[in-house]
Amino acid sequence: MRNGHGKSDRSVVPEKPPNEAERTAEEVVEERDLAKGNSVEGNAFRTQGRGDAHSALERVRRAARTDRRQRFTALFHHVYNVDRLRAAYLALKRDASSGVDGETWQHYGETLEDNLADLAGRLKRGAYQAKPVRRVYIPKPDGRQRPIGVPTLEDKIVQRAVVEVLNAIYEQDFVGFSYGFRPGRNQHQALDALAVGIDRAEVNWVLDADIRGFFDTVDHGWLVKFLEHRIGDQRVVRLIQKWLNAGVLEDGTRTTSEVGTVQGGSISPLLANIYLHYVFDLWVRRWRTTRTRGDLIVVRYADDIIVGIQHGADAERFLTELRDRFATFGLALHPDKTRIVPFGRRAWLKQREGRGELGTFDFLGFTHISGRQRSGSYGLLRKTIRKRWQAKLREVKTELRRRMHAPIPEQGRYLRRVLQGHFRYYGVPTNGDRLSAFRHHVVWLWWRSLKRRSQRSRVPWERMARFVRWLPYPKICHPWPRDRFDVTT
Repeated sequence: MRNGHGKSDRSVVPEKPPNEAERTAEEVVEERDLAKGNSVEGNAFRTQGRGDAHSALERVRRAARTDRRQRFTALFHHVYNVDRLRAAYLALKRDASSGVDGETWQHYGETLEDNLADLAGRLKRGAYQAKPVRRVYIPKPDGRQRPIGVPTLEDKIVQRAVVEVLNAIYEQDFVGFSYGFRPGRNQHQALDALAVGIDRAEVNWVLDADIRGFFDTVDHGWLVKFLEHRIGDQRVVRLIQKWLNAGVLEDGTRTTSEVGTVQGGSISPLLANIYLHYVFDLWVRRWRTTRTRGDLIVVRYADDIIVGIQHGADAERFLTELRDRFATFGLALHPDKTRIVPFGRRAWLKQREGRGELGTFDFLGFTHISGRQRSGSYGLLRKTIRKRWQAKLREVKTELRRRMHAPIPEQGRYLRRVLQGHFRYYGVPTNGDRLSAFRHHVVWLWWRSLKRRSQRSRVPWERMARFVRWLPYPKICHPWPRDRFDVTT
């Protein structure tokens, strides 16, 4: 998104057509006393017929796109549709961890039709009860542990069905610079939008905003308020409240809270996007047209936010007002991880002339650097974040130690999968040196592991070179951002 008084209003970051209800939406959702009174019967949408699941949701999608102020009062029958529940079950991972009830995908599928019919009946009667999620921890790249909730299988099924129904509505509302956990959008599209925005807009400062414990601080009251702006069917709202209030089971102890959404369920990313849509997205769209004197670009992937701004004074004012805005809705920016850095073509030129400093920032696994292209001109460089690179090598080292005495072809297949996955994600232009270094270190770790298989055996490099041929070489898998961005948008 871009703005400048007297300048072209063409968006840099992909933007949907202006939301005619934007002002009304903001005013309604920010006044809690209007929560029960914003339902206008003549403005409500009621689905006339069941039809098949796809065509029924297409009618919902069309109505949501036609009238941005529509409240949908008859959605729940789309959720307990057996065909939709079956599709949600089949979309689940077969080997995923089970929840607190121990139910597995395979066991549930032995009598699938009977189970789905029973589940649909309980949903229809209001007898369905959400169960607490099982708490597990996964390591983060910085060495800390990230808490994840594992819902029960039936909760996963119903959540996926609800997400599909709500996506038909909210995908018509969400703005163009929101990329996280949305159908047809991914990390590399967000990275492309950011790179093109920095290149084509007048960006001299970048705000790298980090929301402290976002998923743990989402206010349930505000979230329900935001949902009720579009969802008039209280059965759907109560179903979501059941998941919010189900709590977490850890070491036999169940805990509940009036804030936070547990990461791990299908519904959590959608609820996060709805929350930030009203708290941040609509606010920043209005801010760029009324408060800034120059260009402003935004890319948001879930709770990761990057804002590019032309003027330093605007950047400082934006950060101050953003802190106040978040505080109103129970959120806070991390004081150590949120920062404004000089960035872009002008900052690079000043740094080369010795008249200023130059900063970098991290986003979606890449360190973004204002650097020099081979031609000598300014260019945006993207490199694998060093901590991510090192964390993956530690993981490979641990796994090779575990597989030390496995057959060499088996080890080679494992390492080939690691390198292929790494190159598929990190294989962007300007990152070739990091890809080559990663492969070099993987080969060295494998060689060291093989040499330790026995005290008497040695693996000369001539023999190791034959094994290394199994491993793929670095490959740039992604085009230049502007090429793909211009095609996809």
